[in-house]
Amino acid sequence: MTEEILEYRTVLAAQVTTWYPACRVEDFPKDGGLCISYRGLQIAVFNFTRRKEWYATQNLCPHKHQMILSRGMIGSDGDEPKVACPFHKKTFSLKTGINLNGNECELATYPVKVENGTVLVGFA
Repeated sequence: MTEEILEYRTVLAAQVTTWYPACRVEDFPKDGGLCISYRGLQIAVFNFTRRKEWYATQNLCPHKHQMILSRGMIGSDGDEPKVACPFHKKTFSLKTGINLNGNECELATYPVKVENGTVLVGFA
């Protein structure tokens, strides 16, 4: 399982070499997530409607090693958008992937943009 975790690496906007068309905007739930597959990786993409923002992280929970984060609850901790794992309720920043509970495990994050009604996720 450690090998799977190593495959997920945060991509910054300046590092993007490929914008992958994930789905149409209307296919996403409001204030929720969907899981997409890109080159064998499961990526959780979130439509945070209340904030008018989009986020993408690895779908793999780094604590329980389950592909579940796209089904997590999203919300805010002050100005910080977050997702809570549905298994253990640990919360992670949707911007940076940092574990907001102070534990060592973090999420890989990916840039997201919307063009012509299509949600695109950036990969390096």
